[in-house]
Amino acid sequence: MNVLVVAAHPDDEVLGCGGVTARHVAHGDHVYALVVTRGIPEIFAPERDEADRQDSQRAHQILGGAGIFFLDFPAPRLDIVPGHELADAIRDVIVSVRADVVYAPFGGDLHGDHKSVHLATLVASRPINNCPVRRLLCYETLSETDWASPLDGDAFRPTVFVDISDVLERKLEALACFRNELKQPPHPRSLRAVEALARMRGSTAGLMAAEAFMLVREIIA
Repeated sequence: MNVLVVAAHPDDEVLGCGGVTARHVAHGDHVYALVVTRGIPEIFAPERDEADRQDSQRAHQILGGAGIFFLDFPAPRLDIVPGHELADAIRDVIVSVRADVVYAPFGGDLHGDHKSVHLATLVASRPINNCPVRRLLCYETLSETDWASPLDGDAFRPTVFVDISDVLERKLEALACFRNELKQPPHPRSLRAVEALARMRGSTAGLMAAEAFMLVREIIA
């Protein structure tokens, strides 16, 4: 089975799906990651942006991924990108890896880039024109999903819990690669907070640790 994790920024793919990536790999699946944006130079120094991409590559290797793709859409300015261009670029990667399963950011996240990537991934994964996607889920990203408004349906309400008890330490090891993004407690983008969330999501489902998702669509033929 081929799996694609779509992320707006470097580290999102590990925060939301580091455990499920390692679990898929352990089951013999091929897992790819797609980082959609590159930081605009007015905000992010080019060397900082390149360092973040290198960290993503190292983290992906630790998790056992099959490959990582980087696009160059402007962060944090996806609001100026036509939606069809973003969706077409994501769909090209979906088709190239023949993704059976796609993980996307949650649409209610605080960051506008996450919202744009969420919508574009839904468009790119529509079951038309021989799209290979048979399962589409949304993941939560600490420091974005947890800070979003609880109003207007923006709250993350997981419907799928994946046991990551055996791979939680590997997720934390991969997350530790992000020199510029990782923070100290009590910041939600800290190793302690990520582990705490995994333990809490696990307890909800009777597991030692879990990652939680919202199922958008599953096609069973």
